Amino acid sequence: MKPLPAVRERTEDYERASLSTWATLAMDTKGRDRHEEPDRLRTAFQCDRDRILHTPEFRRLAGKTSTWWGPQRRTSRLTHALELGQIARTIARGLRLNEDLIEAIALGCDLGAAAFGDAGEEALSVFTDAPFRFNEHSVRVVERLARDGRGLNLTWEVRDGIVHQPWTGPPPATPEGQVVRIANRVTRLTRDLDDARAAGVLTAGELTAEVRAAWGDTRSRQLATLVEDVVATALDQPDVGSSARATALLDRVAAAVTAATARQRTLLARRDRAIHCLRGVAVYALENPDWLPTPQGETPLATRVCDVVAGMTDDDALAAFCRALLPAE
Repeated sequence: MKPLPAVRERTEDYERASLSTWATLAMDTKGRDRHEEPDRLRTAFQCDRDRILHTPEFRRLAGKTSTWWGPQRRTSRLTHALELGQIARTIARGLRLNEDLIEAIALGCDLGAAAFGDAGEEALSVFTDAPFRFNEHSVRVVERLARDGRGLNLTWEVRDGIVHQPWTGPPPATPEGQVVRIANRVTRLTRDLDDARAAGVLTAGELTAEVRAAWGDTRSRQLATLVEDVVATALDQPDVGSSARATALLDRVAAAVTAATARQRTLLARRDRAIHCLRGVAVYALENPDWLPTPQGETPLATRVCDVVAGMTDDDALAAFCRALLPAE
């Protein structure tokens, strides 16, 4: 067998020579919590991406709802993660940032999401001292829960990008994390706008006309316009974001979609049922701890319950509710 060439070192040299001054280089990572010898083929961020991709937690995203506007307009967390990764990488190429770091953050930022979209967070928040947040739980997954409690031992940069995804919180420390955050917002809002219009929730009006004039008629055109806006705004800048005009319109879209959702009895009823399902399963687990998997360490019971319930897919939660709380035949 021939000696293995210095593949990883060549990739790291290529990053240093080709990426932007502001890019985060794999060879300059702040490292992992536990020391590891470098991989012979892959950079640190490439290893992180692959570790996330091959976890059961990532595969279960296919069964977790991200958004739901009706039987024909459902988006899973997995679909969202893949779409987000591609949009974020397109921005990264335009800005000459590290695509491997961006892909790792994009694939990992929903690992801790509960079933049934945002309703899952509301359902579990009554069992935690602070509101349950998917981004914080995603970090818990990669640090404490994955690999049967050993965690993935990801780099600091990937974990920072994952935990700082919410738009209302502080931004990630790296420009790559900032790319994923703005791409996350753009991806979600354009999809919600498209779904809401298709479902008849948002009718043609001032907002629709304003969006059409600013970004285009179709979602693909809107995404292209917004990606170009981010690249043009952030080119040769240390921080990444959209222009003031695009940001203001994104804010109005978010407000309009939220208001439209609040008017839909079908969506609200489904949300209430989802919350009832998850809380019912959690309460049953609290009252019957033997129902839970074997505990790891000294984890408090309420935390164990949230870990288990947050890891369920939509179908897992419904099946657990039926087994635990409905009369047997």
